[in-house]
Amino acid sequence: MRPPVPTTTALSLRYAGVAYLAGSVLFTVYYFASQYRNLQPVPVVKPKVMTEPGMGTFDVENIIYSQQVMNWQTPRGFPEHGTEEDAVLSKIFSSTMQPSKVLPYYFKAIRQFDPDSVTITTLITFDRYPIFSKLVTNYQGPVSVSIHINDDEMRDENLSTLQDMYNSNPYMREFVDVHVIVDKFDRQFNMWRNVARFFARSNYFMMLDVDFHICTNLQRHLSLDARAREVMRAGNAVILPAFEYVEQEEGVDSTTFPKNKQFLRQLFDQKRITTFHDFFPKGHNATDYETWFSTDEVYKVTAYQHSYEPYVVLRKEGTPWCDERFIGYGANKAACLFEIYISGIDYYVLPQDFVIHQSHPYKEETRKQERKYNRKLYQNFQEEACFRYSRGFMRAQVWDTDKARNLKEQCGKIRGYSQVMELFVEDIHVEEEMRKERSSEREKGHNSHKVV
Repeated sequence: MRPPVPTTTALSLRYAGVAYLAGSVLFTVYYFASQYRNLQPVPVVKPKVMTEPGMGTFDVENIIYSQQVMNWQTPRGFPEHGTEEDAVLSKIFSSTMQPSKVLPYYFKAIRQFDPDSVTITTLITFDRYPIFSKLVTNYQGPVSVSIHINDDEMRDENLSTLQDMYNSNPYMREFVDVHVIVDKFDRQFNMWRNVARFFARSNYFMMLDVDFHICTNLQRHLSLDARAREVMRAGNAVILPAFEYVEQEEGVDSTTFPKNKQFLRQLFDQKRITTFHDFFPKGHNATDYETWFSTDEVYKVTAYQHSYEPYVVLRKEGTPWCDERFIGYGANKAACLFEIYISGIDYYVLPQDFVIHQSHPYKEETRKQERKYNRKLYQNFQEEACFRYSRGFMRAQVWDTDKARNLKEQCGKIRGYSQVMELFVEDIHVEEEMRKERSSEREKGHNSHKVV
């Protein structure tokens, strides 16, 4: 006897049952797969053991970032070449004091940044966390920060405090990339600056000390100022004039700082605010504050001198790095900006934006000794940089172009520079003549073979 033919309703129920079973299987597979993924290590640094709030135990040498491999593309279809990240970073920062452990993106911001935005690059130690948090909240834009942790008995506690600081402000997770340097060497300021810049994720960066407050909407002003954008795209630097309160007590709370040029001018005329470190005019006077107060347009710095150390926005690519031999206070930033200037980068001043120093005590005795040693190093560094760039410009045949103008202006002040440059020129002419002779001989030999 034939089985009864299934009705339409029965067929629908049967297909529904099959679909339900298939869906159940797929859901089960997805659930266990997701649970498995959740069990895998994720690139977020957390304390392994919490002993009390704010305390943790870290194994710095074995966290996931130190195990990364950087892959290099190779030509003509060969397989990629992998190099341990530690080896790459040790080469990048090989002129620093060693051993030093660089941990890039110890924390990484969740945002993807506009390539043409300005990343604040700065450096801090654990005692500057509160003021850094204020800077992040105020700027609400990309920040790349180098944080030094001493490799001593307090290392794990300080790393745990860093995590607490990062989690304490929601803007940290949104805007801040943290790069940790673990070693036994204090105040390698230029190395720390280079780390922050190297890992910045936009085309432009601002070299800023953490205790300076940006009082205006810098990003908006740059987007509206066509001349400023033109200057920056050409690879030049733009400057934010720096000020400080005369009475240090007034400079503690940044929420009371002026937010526009007009209010700042009132405080300046009342002698409540002055130019930053006015007792050392060489540091900032090339900004030409008188012109700044009277203009609404970008203008060029025309009175640069080697002690000038303004707060600048620069293009990330093509800007020289800060020399990492400068350790401690004194001349480190001036040396960096000197090399940038003689490399052919001009400085321009923004007409509406400015920064004000947030008052704090200085370790003056430490600074005094380190300035003494760095002053001597800076003198030698200027000569070395001048000769290095001069010879490079001659080789690149840009010696007689505008690119060499800043170099000639500054390096011409060095005793004996002109005489040495005459020897450089003579050597290059001799080498050029020898090159022409060898080229002529090769051409004659080539023609003789043709005749045969």
